[in-house]
Amino acid sequence: MTGPQPRVLIVEDDPGLLLLVRSNLELAGCDTSLAADGITALRRIETESPDAVVVDLMLPGLDGWSILAELRDQTEPPAVIVCSARSNPEDRRRAFEWGARAYVQKPFEVEELVRAVLQAVAPTGELRHAQVQTLPLANPELA
Repeated sequence: MTGPQPRVLIVEDDPGLLLLVRSNLELAGCDTSLAADGITALRRIETESPDAVVVDLMLPGLDGWSILAELRDQTEPPAVIVCSARSNPEDRRRAFEWGARAYVQKPFEVEELVRAVLQAVAPTGELRHAQVQTLPLANPELA
């Protein structure tokens, strides 16, 4: 990708998965910040203005749905990529209705999540032929 590094907030309460996603997004050229709960995430969104937010739906405190609800009321919200173990088609539909750009279901391939984030923040067509590099999973059960 050309231009400035996209700023991505990763909101995940599993520390191992949080670090795995962070490492791979940084390898892909993103500047990342982290939040392990919804309240911290909303504060960081307000102060950091990320380009994208990767959010789990099941979080302590405010859940991912609350974050989506807050963001859909913003004039220029960041791109939201939901990353959740919830597999109900209704959850997927609702996430898109509430403004999510992508829905990546856990367990996931790291490349799938990285590509979803990069596509959400890249100018149209820029990633058409881009290669996505990722780090191997140390523990495949983390994703």
